[in-house]
Amino acid sequence: MRRFLLWDYPRGVWQYDVIVLAILAFIFLTPRQIFRDQPKAVQIAQLPQENGADVFWMEPELLLPLAESARPEAAARLLKGKFGRDRVVVRLEPVFDSEKEIKGFFVYSRP
Repeated sequence: MRRFLLWDYPRGVWQYDVIVLAILAFIFLTPRQIFRDQPKAVQIAQLPQENGADVFWMEPELLLPLAESARPEAAARLLKGKFGRDRVVVRLEPVFDSEKEIKGFFVYSRP
């Protein structure tokens, strides 16, 4: 057992091959759910400035449940929570896909 744990076998012997096979099996056969290693989408992302305004991308689930008139205020609150500064939302543009479903929002703001 000591030789196995310390990988004390020379290359080319069957014990070495078994250890390599066990490592590869662990890497490729272990499901992601065991380690809870799921990619998480960024819900708010800062984009390059445009005409002096800061531009942010927001996922649709953050603003869609709200009435259209309440979205700018909610976007300002979300930006303050994420970046820690008060911002005035100048413009909120929905982004549509080819089927006219909203895929996100461009939020234009000033400090």
